Formats: sequence, structure tokens, C-alpha cells
Amino acid sequence: MDRGIECTLSKFVDDTKLCGVVDTLEGRDAIQRDLDRLERTWTVGLRAPLTFNTKLCGVVNTLEGRDAIQRDLDRLERWAHANHMKLNKAKCKVLHMGWCNPKHNYRLGGECIEEKDLGVLVDEKLNMSWQCTLAAQKANCILGCIKRSMTSSSREVILPLYSTLMRPHLQYCVQLWGPQYKKDMELLEQVQRRVMKLIRGLEHLSYEDRLRELGLFSPEKRRLQGDLIAAFQYLKGAYKKSAEGLFTRAWSDRTKGYGLKQKEDRFRLDIRKKFFTMRVVRHWNRLPREVVDAPSLEVFQARLDGALGNLV
Repeated sequence: MDRGIECTLSKFVDDTKLCGVVDTLEGRDAIQRDLDRLERTWTVGLRAPLTFNTKLCGVVNTLEGRDAIQRDLDRLERWAHANHMKLNKAKCKVLHMGWCNPKHNYRLGGECIEEKDLGVLVDEKLNMSWQCTLAAQKANCILGCIKRSMTSSSREVILPLYSTLMRPHLQYCVQLWGPQYKKDMELLEQVQRRVMKLIRGLEHLSYEDRLRELGLFSPEKRRLQGDLIAAFQYLKGAYKKSAEGLFTRAWSDRTKGYGLKQKEDRFRLDIRKKFFTMRVVRHWNRLPREVVDAPSLEVFQARLDGALGNLV
């Protein structure tokens, strides 16, 4: 790819930069030639785009199932080699799920052992306590840095730092790893409690009164807000085409209210009830009609803020 390049080329999987000095027409033409050359290289030499988030899934309840997955992994490695692609084997992981899982070992130039997906930690029982602990630890570390670095404890200083630096750790991909146990919910809640205690001028107020004074939601209500916004995106918004199979509309003549009420399925195991597509249905069906009938995501978010007080 570097052959014949006249400018500076910085190569990454999903972020390639081509730089050059353009102070003459010849400089402009040099960059255009390099762009044309790169396009030919990717079209001829690399016939498929680089993939950095590929998943291979299968049911393994027999040795034949294990061998089938191993053959697919071998085929994937051969395909990558044939297309001049190099797999980052250090980031290739295996995730075992299900009761009495034999937990076979698989090869992709090495053994995959760590169970991690999208930066979210989960064990073989789909328990998210590891992720809750990790998120709380990261947020508390940042809070410690704020305490040591900031001389002012006013709300104008602390709240922007909390929203920008700490809260993303507590909300990243939370539709997947939302806390399932009360102890995990309290662990995440304690992070925000520490931040509220840090703000000067609110020492005489209780935690709930501090939230009202600052116009903030509790972490539990923030998670519910995120769930409902994601549900709106799947049912009416940008992800509508991907919603097939995630939700089931409740078709009944006795169903009162709007026509987007969803069916609440029943399951034997509590772990299934706490999945995003299950836990959000009850709250979605309780939303006022004017909220659900919002014409856009921005209007839905504005109306949702007013309705959340009656949901939790």
C-alpha cells in the first residue's frame, strides 16, 4: 500500500489519514494521485473491507458442534489471509453460555479464554456484577482526580465534570449490562451520592432534595430513560427496521390506549426477565399516549422527562 505514495500515510483499521503540503498546483495533483492509487489498492488488493467486530456463534451440545465451529474458525483465518488481512488474535475471545456448558477450547492461532464483548464484562451465567463493579471503580477513580485537582466545589464546576467524565462510565452500553441485583444498583447509586456531597451549598439537604435542586435523575431513572429512548428508536425511530423479533405488539380488542403497546412475555428464569427487551416493555406500556405518539426523537425526549416522575 505504501509503494508509490508521495505524501504521508497513517494507517489504522478504521482511521487512515493521508497528509501533504498543498501550496502549489503540483501539491494538489500529488494528493489526488495518491488518493486514486489508494482506491485502486483497496479495490484490487483488498477485496473486502477490514472487519473489526466479527462474531461467530453456534450451538455446541455435541462434539460435532464443537468441530463445526473450529472448522468455521479455520475457514475464517484462511479467508483473512487470502484477502491480505491480519487478525488481531490477542483480541479474539470466546464466550461460553448456558448451563452445563462443556467449555471447549478453540484455536485461532492461539487459545481464546477471556470473556468480554463491547468492553462489557459478563460471566457464563450472564451475570453483570463484574461490569457494575468495574464501572463504579472507574467513576470513583475519576472522582478522586476531581477532588485533588479542583479547588472549587460549586455546582457550576462539579456538575459539568460529573456529566462529562464520570457519567459515561455509568451509562455506556447500559441497555446490555443494566444491574440485575439490588447490591449492584446501590453500588452505582453510591457514586452519584459522593458527587452530590462534594457540591458546596447543599450540605443541609437530603440526597433526594439535592437531586431536585440540581435537576438530576437518580441513576436508576437515568437507566430507565435510556431504555425508553432506545425502545422508541426500535419501534418508531432510526432502528425500526432492526426491531423485527425484538418486540411483539399486543394485538387485542381489549387493549386500551395507543396502538404501540407491546406484549409482556412470561419466563421461568429471572435472568430473562431482566433483559432489555423484556424489562422495558412494562414501562413502555405505561407511558402516556402523547409521549409515545411523539413525531420525533427530540420531542419524545422532552415529553419523556415530564412523564418519568410517575414511572419509578
